[in-house]
Amino acid sequence: MGLKWIDVVDIAVELSEQQPDVDPRQIRFTDLREWVMALDEFDDDPEHCGERILEAIQQAWIDEQD
Repeated sequence: MGLKWIDVVDIAVELSEQQPDVDPRQIRFTDLREWVMALDEFDDDPEHCGERILEAIQQAWIDEQD
C-alpha cells in the first residue's frame, strides 16, 4: 500500500528524512510536488494534487521539524 496525497503526515515524515537540509518554510510548491512524487512509496495520480494538499503537506513538514 503506497502513499496517497491524503497521507500528508506520512509524506511529511518521509520528506523530512529525505530532505534534512531543506527548510519547508522556504520551498516552492512545484518543488514540493516533485519531491512527493519521487518518494519510493508514493503511489497516487499526480492530477489529484492541488494547492490545499501541498499546503497541508508543507504545514505537516514544518510541524515535523519543530
